[in-house]
Amino acid sequence: MNLAIVGYGRLGKRIEQLAPDYGFTVALKIGRDDGAADRFTKQSFHGIDAAVEFSTPVACVENVERLAAIGVNTVVGTTGWLDRIEHVRSVVARSGTALVWGANFSVGANIFIEIVGKAARLLAGEDDYGAWAWEIHHATKKDSPSGTLRCVLHEMQKNGYSRDVHVAANRAGSQPGTHELGFDSQDDTITLRHTARSRDGFARGALRAARWTAGKRGFYEFREILQELGP
Repeated sequence: MNLAIVGYGRLGKRIEQLAPDYGFTVALKIGRDDGAADRFTKQSFHGIDAAVEFSTPVACVENVERLAAIGVNTVVGTTGWLDRIEHVRSVVARSGTALVWGANFSVGANIFIEIVGKAARLLAGEDDYGAWAWEIHHATKKDSPSGTLRCVLHEMQKNGYSRDVHVAANRAGSQPGTHELGFDSQDDTITLRHTARSRDGFARGALRAARWTAGKRGFYEFREILQELGP
C-alpha cells in the first residue's frame, strides 16, 4: 500500500521509518510550508491508498478538504481544530472517503482515557473528591491544553463528574507527552498517569489506523475502532 504523509515533522519522519512494518511504502511527503496547495492534485496522489495528516491546527481542515476532494482516505492526528468537526464530518460524508481522527494515537493513552472515565463515574457522587488534570509536552506543541487533555476532561463530564477540575499544562524541552488525572479528598488521593516514552506509540497507532481505512467509508474516532485494528 502507498502512503502519503502530510505534515512531515518529527512524527511524520518516524511514521516513514515504521511504515514498512505495516505494509506501507511512503510514496509522497508534503511538508508544512512547501507550497502545499499545489501538491494536492489527483496526479500527485495517483496510486496513494491512504494519507496521514499531522500538520498544524490552521492547516488541518483545509488539508482534509483537499484530500477528501481527491478521494484519499485519511488519518488525522492534528489537534486544535475540533470546533470545526461537524464541517469536517460533512466533507467526509459527501466525498465517500474514510477519515479516522484521534487526539492521541497511542493505544495506551486511549486506554488511559477509558480508565479515567470509569474513575470519574465511580467518584461522581463522592463530593469530597476534587480533581485536577495536568500535562507536559515538548516546547513546540501548538495547543495548550492538548487535545488529549481535552478528551480526558470530556470523558469525565460524560461520565457524570460535573465538579470543577483544575487544569494545568506545561511546555518544555522535547517531552513526548505525559498526562495525569488526580482525585483528592481529606482521607486519600487517587492518581492516574500516562507517560509516553517516545513518539513511536503515536506513529504505530496512526499506521494501524491508516491500514484499517482500506475499503472503508465514513468518519471515525480512533478510540471507536481500537478493537478492530490488527497488530
